[in-house]
Amino acid sequence: MKNNVKKTGFCLALISSFFVFFACNSLPPAASTPDPTSQQPSDPVSSRTTDLILDGAETYTVVIGDTLSKISRNKYQNGFYYPLIMMASKDVVKDQDLIEVGMRLTIPRLQVNLDDPRARASIKKYILEIALITERKRPSDAAGLRNLANSL
Repeated sequence: MKNNVKKTGFCLALISSFFVFFACNSLPPAASTPDPTSQQPSDPVSSRTTDLILDGAETYTVVIGDTLSKISRNKYQNGFYYPLIMMASKDVVKDQDLIEVGMRLTIPRLQVNLDDPRARASIKKYILEIALITERKRPSDAAGLRNLANSL
């Protein structure tokens, strides 16, 4: 009789534990306050500006093995200027990590844009937005982008 009472008590405690466990797991997560330093632009493509000077810009067709930073390094001697190519190619490049063979990119003249205060400010702002997006996947690249933007 004592064993049956112990077994029944144990079974009830075990069943109660399962109910409590599953009930807690089905609650919605608690709302948290967003960290303003970790916010990313909602749509970096739409935030691209038309303040760039595209007079004399070059057209480049993506080939196998290309990345935006590789193209930037070849065209501007600095791989961190790839957001400038993204800005100028806003109708083609939707994601900095997804370029495809055959895409036709616009390569603006760097010095012309850096010499213009409005273009320079737009480039700086956009590079900082891309740095926020890049932070999660490639923190060292994000740091390089921020350093470049802060030097403008």
